[in-house]
Amino acid sequence: MTPDELTPDGTTSEGTIADETVPDRLAQRPLVFAHRGSSGAFAEHTRAAYLQALADGADGVECDVHLTRDQHVVLLHDANLDRTSDGTGPVAERTLRELRQLDFSSWKGARIPETYGARSEQLLTLPELLDVLRGAGRPVKLAIELKHPSPYQLKLEDRVLEVLRSEGWDPGSSTVDNVAVTFMSFSPDSVRHLLQSVPAQYICQLVDDLTVHEIRGGLGLGLITGGAVANLMKATQLEGERILDTGLVGLAGPGIDYVRERPDTIRQWLKAGRRFRVWTVDSADDVALCRELGIQEVTTNVPARVLSQLQAAPPRGR
Repeated sequence: MTPDELTPDGTTSEGTIADETVPDRLAQRPLVFAHRGSSGAFAEHTRAAYLQALADGADGVECDVHLTRDQHVVLLHDANLDRTSDGTGPVAERTLRELRQLDFSSWKGARIPETYGARSEQLLTLPELLDVLRGAGRPVKLAIELKHPSPYQLKLEDRVLEVLRSEGWDPGSSTVDNVAVTFMSFSPDSVRHLLQSVPAQYICQLVDDLTVHEIRGGLGLGLITGGAVANLMKATQLEGERILDTGLVGLAGPGIDYVRERPDTIRQWLKAGRRFRVWTVDSADDVALCRELGIQEVTTNVPARVLSQLQAAPPRGR
C-alpha cells in the first residue's frame, strides 16, 4: 500500500488501520473479562461461574450489582428475581437472608462440581466475590456495573464504595489486594457521582446503539408511555456519548453492535485516548473485529474460547 492510499487518520479506504501506522495497542491482545463469570458454562453471577472464569484464565471478571432491603450488595443483573432464580419480585424488596433461600443456579441446567460449592452457596455478595478473586493467586481485574434505575438511586454507588473501603480498597490505585477494580454504568448520573470519589481512568461509561423506534418496540408499552421512556433512554445514551467525547472518563464501554455500526466514532475515541471495553464479544468474527480495531478489553460469556482464539492469532503489525 502506498502513502497516497491512506486517509488522513492513517486508515485504509476500507476503514482498517494500515500496517505502516499500527500503534502499540494493536500489538497486544485484548484483555478478556468473563461476563458475569463464565456464564456460558454456569449460571451467571454464581460462585461456579466465577471460579470457572479463573480456571479459564480470564484476565478479569464483570459483575452487576444491586442492593437488598437490608443494604447488602449482591451480584445480579436483573432488578427482578424471576429470570435467574426460583423466586419472583424485586431484588430490592428482599433481605440477603431471604435471597439465600432461593436457587440461583439450577435454571442453567449445568451440573456444578462439588469444588465449586453447593447450590446454596451460589448467590454471591460483593465481599464474597472479592474473596473468590483473592484466591486466584494472580492479579485479577474486576469490572463492577452499577445497575440503574435503582430504587435506592445513587445510594447504590455510595454503598458499593463503602463495602469496598471496608475490604481494603485503595481509591488512588483502585485496588483491593490482587484485585484491580473499575466501575461501569449506563447512567451518566452514576458516572458523575462516582467521579467524586474515583479517579476518571477507573470509570467506564457504557453506551449502546439505540434508536427511539427500537426502544419503543422492545418495551411493549403503549404509544405514549413507550415513547416517553424511549426518549429518556435515548437522551441517556446521548449524554453518555458526550461524556466520552469530552474525556470526562477514561474508559468507553460500547456494545459490539455499537462498534459495528459506528466505526468512525470508535476510531475517534481511540485516537483521543479512550480505553475500550467492548461487550458482549462471543463470536469468532466479533473477536477478530475487536482485535483488528485495537480494542484493549473485551467482555465475553466464553472466556476460554476467546482466549484460545486471541492466543492463536499473532499480534497485528509484528
